[in-house]
Amino acid sequence: MSDETEKKRGWLSRLKAGLGKSASAIGDGISNIFSKRKLDDAALEELEELLITADIGLETVTRVTSALAKDRFDQEVTDEEVRVVLAEQIADILEPLAKPLEIESNGQPHVVLVVGVNGTGKTTTIGKLAQQMIGQGKSVMLAAGDTFRAAAIEQLKIWGERTGAPVVSGKTGADAAGLVYDAVEQARAAKADVLLVDTAGRLQNKTDLMAELEKIVRVMKKVDATAPHSVLLVLDATTGQNAINQVEVFRSICNVTGLVMTKLDGTARGGVLVAIAAKVGLPIHAIGVGEGAEDFQPFEATSFARSLVGLPT
Repeated sequence: MSDETEKKRGWLSRLKAGLGKSASAIGDGISNIFSKRKLDDAALEELEELLITADIGLETVTRVTSALAKDRFDQEVTDEEVRVVLAEQIADILEPLAKPLEIESNGQPHVVLVVGVNGTGKTTTIGKLAQQMIGQGKSVMLAAGDTFRAAAIEQLKIWGERTGAPVVSGKTGADAAGLVYDAVEQARAAKADVLLVDTAGRLQNKTDLMAELEKIVRVMKKVDATAPHSVLLVLDATTGQNAINQVEVFRSICNVTGLVMTKLDGTARGGVLVAIAAKVGLPIHAIGVGEGAEDFQPFEATSFARSLVGLPT
């Protein structure tokens, strides 16, 4: 077995384990509803309630129940048949959005701005991305733009040491925009392939913090008019439907280009990723199902959809 096949198999088993809570909630619920039962209006209503509770989102729930009713109404269905239809509908929604983060190689650093509210795992995501990119032979620099928290600066420095990526940092409380300006200049001078920029956890109701994020983008453009080339919004799966609101807010501030979802192993409502995808239609670059670097991988629609409903991948 090749290393690549072994890696993929390892990831699929981690994905299945990471989505275990969600799969149990959805799969067990479906089994309880469809144990030797016809697909009638009452069964469809119970299925709707179950999927809404799992945060899968109304649009997806409607698609699933319509697909089932069209072909199987008033017939006996097994719980596995229902799960297969559910997985297919989820995969159909997610497939067009499952896109790896692409790094442009045009002789200038590809600047990736990483944003999100406190505690979503931005700094850890940056570290894991750096590790993967360096593993692919890219030269990476990190910018500790979360100048509000000393812990965030230290955490990024630890990732820098671990991966061998240089870290541009300042003192706690330093001007974040000025630091990012310096980081873009240094990345250009070093001819780095990628610059990953951390930012403070911006609460949606903090207008001044949002204004600062706009300032970071404005200052970047003084060095490179095309920067940032990617804006990643990191979402925490445990926040549920509130994550949709976070997408809308950050989109209005800094033109989010793609999503990363972390902590899918910490919730029974992993279906929220489906609701977000259906609602906002942004690319999903990667997901995290644990603490380790190997628990963070590019997003694949079918394996996610089948793992989410408890089907083998």
